[in-house]
Amino acid sequence: MSPHTPLHEIGRHQLAQICASKQWQNLVLAQGPFNAFSEFTEAVDKAFDSLSEQDWLEAFAGHPMIGDISSLRAKYAHGKHLSEAEQSQVSVASEQTLQALLEQNQRYRERFGFIFIVFATGKSASEMLALLEARINNTRQQELANAAAEQRKISLLRMEAYR
Repeated sequence: MSPHTPLHEIGRHQLAQICASKQWQNLVLAQGPFNAFSEFTEAVDKAFDSLSEQDWLEAFAGHPMIGDISSLRAKYAHGKHLSEAEQSQVSVASEQTLQALLEQNQRYRERFGFIFIVFATGKSASEMLALLEARINNTRQQELANAAAEQRKISLLRMEAYR
């Protein structure tokens, strides 16, 4: 993310680093330019409120799978520093915990059709594993709602660079 970009000059490139949904980016861009951070957050909230399931799935696809560090490096180099910072607690986890995270993430993806989305900042790998295990028996609709709420939290954190 480029924190040196003034708020009123935020464009698609900056928005793509906040959320991967193209529809979300279009909706936010249509409400700009922004002169105050509060205007930006209001536009972001309105855009999130307007997303379809497909838009949310596109947003989720912009995240590396928690615990899969090789996927993080290969697939999301443009947001690498963000995701690594958000997942910093994972890097100090035991190999056993990382393996369990990876296995449960794969199980989650098979069950719901998208990766496990969680606001990872400040959470240890063990905490994330416990959250994943608690959510894996939910319905798909419950998990879409949970993942959408987590996506919003992650996006709000990423937006802070423009405050």
